[in-house]
Amino acid sequence: MRIGLTQMDILWEDKNYNKEQCLWFIKRAREQGVELLVFPEMTLTGFSMNASYISADEPESTRSFFAKASLEYDMAICYGYTQRVDGMYRNKCSLVSKGTLLSDYAKIHPFSYGEEGKYFTGGSSLTLAPMTASREHWNIGTAICYDLRFPELFQALSQDAELILVIANWPRERLMHWDTLLRARAIENQCYICGVNRVGEGNGLIYQHSSVLYDPLGNALTQDSPEELLTADIHPDMVRHTRESFALKKDRKPALYSSWYGNMARKANKKNT
Repeated sequence: MRIGLTQMDILWEDKNYNKEQCLWFIKRAREQGVELLVFPEMTLTGFSMNASYISADEPESTRSFFAKASLEYDMAICYGYTQRVDGMYRNKCSLVSKGTLLSDYAKIHPFSYGEEGKYFTGGSSLTLAPMTASREHWNIGTAICYDLRFPELFQALSQDAELILVIANWPRERLMHWDTLLRARAIENQCYICGVNRVGEGNGLIYQHSSVLYDPLGNALTQDSPEELLTADIHPDMVRHTRESFALKKDRKPALYSSWYGNMARKANKKNT
């Protein structure tokens, strides 16, 4: 499967302008034979805490736009948006293929350091999307930005996922963390990790080109480049081969780890009562 990683300069809270940008990326990706195109977090607005404003008319507006584009250009598209659900706002990541919604993930870990938790409520469910491309079957997981700092999420997803997409608005000042954690997640989970970050400036923060794809051994398959669209070819057989030849996962002890977390939770509850 050929995957495309965007490096998009999102115009702050301007959905119409950003839709035009997305169409430019989609058309260019189609010309390059991309079968899965990945956009950054909050694709059409940037990382805005103006939850009620940017969530207006969602998910219908954004979902129909990307569904129509994926059908017209015969590709899968991963994008970010926000949605009001039962009076609460969620930061979400959707994967659509040829007009059909494959997965719709709500960010589990709102970025408290950036006050995201004041405006958005975290989700509680993982999503895994089955997809066929180039006659290869894929199981694709999704995560959003700050989720990258929580390895348990990736261990759970990678039980079945060969590819995990991480869409982000990750600022320049912490890019070393971004790249280090993406590579680590690929190595420790023995799967492809695709990190797609925005570029430019938004709400006073600077974002630098840093979208990257790592293979299950932690090798970068894309070059550090200011190019707006990066592409690479990936194969699920490499994931299976890596896991069979270096059987890391069979040595994990999830029941033991769970007991540790249980003890931590009991201590925390006792302290709070």
